[in-house]
Amino acid sequence: MRISTNTMYNTGSARMSDLQSSLNKTQLQMTAGKRILSPSDDPVASAQALELKQSQSINEQYATNRSSAKSSLGMEENALQSITLLLQDVKTIAVNAGNGVLDSDQRKYFATELSGRYDELLALANSRDGAGNYIFAGYQTTTQPFTKTPTGASYSGDQGERILQVGPQRQMALSDSGSIVFESNRTGNGTFVSAATGTNAGSGVISPGSVVNSAAFTGKNYTISFTDATTFDIIDNSDPLAPITISPGNAFVSGQAIVFDGVQIDITGAPAAGDSFTVEPSKNESIFTALKDLINLLNQPATDSTTKANLTNGLNAAHASLDSALDSVLTVRSSVGARLKELDSLDAQGEDRDISYATALSNLEDLDYTKAITDFSKQKIMLEAAQQAFVKTTGLSLFNYIS
Repeated sequence: MRISTNTMYNTGSARMSDLQSSLNKTQLQMTAGKRILSPSDDPVASAQALELKQSQSINEQYATNRSSAKSSLGMEENALQSITLLLQDVKTIAVNAGNGVLDSDQRKYFATELSGRYDELLALANSRDGAGNYIFAGYQTTTQPFTKTPTGASYSGDQGERILQVGPQRQMALSDSGSIVFESNRTGNGTFVSAATGTNAGSGVISPGSVVNSAAFTGKNYTISFTDATTFDIIDNSDPLAPITISPGNAFVSGQAIVFDGVQIDITGAPAAGDSFTVEPSKNESIFTALKDLINLLNQPATDSTTKANLTNGLNAAHASLDSALDSVLTVRSSVGARLKELDSLDAQGEDRDISYATALSNLEDLDYTKAITDFSKQKIMLEAAQQAFVKTTGLSLFNYIS
């Protein structure tokens, strides 16, 4: 078999090129610290690595979402904390306003202070987050949720809760609607509300009452009507067109328990003939309405037994409304706190997943430096040997021996 000079050159050049390519690839792997430089290096491992990188990217997005959720919930918690302190101050003012030694002018001072607290509460209800969105507007984040009205405040938001995906299988509310925080306060004791009618002429004061027999409780509308100063009827007003007297001619004793249909209340003082008191199911009431009613109450003079009784009945209703408002705010704060705590837990889980992804990705892609250095040294020696052999082989010629 004849081997031409051209064949020797081509074969040697190709071999050195292959060895140089292998050496360069090993050098690039060592520089990058990666075993896989292109999918062709290991197609199966490359596919697995791509899936892991996608999972890693999604996990990072969840972490970003959790950070955003913490920021939003933190701002809401700050607003709710301020609202809690404000309502506690209002509660203290209402207690102080009930001091019997105060005259009408002094109670007006408290009304003026409450007017300032009303404006402060309205500002807190219209709080914004760092992006300028209203916190308590539901989905209507660009619409101011509360606007002052003569009777309280009107709500322009909705019932929505902004939701964000914060984990592979967890979505979380970033806010609470203003209707839940400010307009879901139950009147009275939360089950029913007792009140004196505005036309009473006596000094009767009705207690908030309680349910003593839930099985007998009907949740109907009732009126306790005094036929004279010592006798009262209990009337079922469920049908205003056809009221039913369910207990006529009851003897009145100040402070004595009055029990009917599972309800127990008492009336103190001296009601007059024609006075009446209502017992109705509790309903939702805006804290702004309750605060406005309290301001109006303290602006009214209380100089005789009748007006003083009206003041006491009004303050009792205000205390119940403030207690309910505080309960509503604290319930929402508890929910916000639980969500913040859960986000911390989800952060820890996300970090664990990130470590798992990084470890798996390292096992697939990272270079074994001991093996790489050994291969690099071997390839370098082979290349040098091939180069030397090529030089010597191509230097051989018959003409060197012809004289």
